[in-house]
Amino acid sequence: MKTSTYPAKQLQKCPTGIKGFDEITEGGLPKNRTTLVSGSAGSGKTLFGIDFLINGVIKFKEPGVLMSFEETEDELYKDVASLNLDLHGLVSQKRILIEHVLLERKDIQETDFNLEG
Repeated sequence: MKTSTYPAKQLQKCPTGIKGFDEITEGGLPKNRTTLVSGSAGSGKTLFGIDFLINGVIKFKEPGVLMSFEETEDELYKDVASLNLDLHGLVSQKRILIEHVLLERKDIQETDFNLEG
């Protein structure tokens, strides 16, 4: 059996501030790496991302950017207000930037990614 010549490094983590999630992931999301959150409509992907950004601003003094392809800025404010989080205030303080990208159906190429196998 061949062993690696590279020493095993622990992946640096970026805490999300989300109770339970950081424990399960042993510290949060991979730091300085892309993370894909997959799920059907209504599964909580957007609220997970917003919670992560708000915690980043409040607990860790890190600014954030949210790019939305479905919900408008006003829709996001309403959704997040139901959780008693002040997204609008953080945006007005320029601590979080929201960008809504409007995609036309004709501009989207659908691809089926099998993330389970």
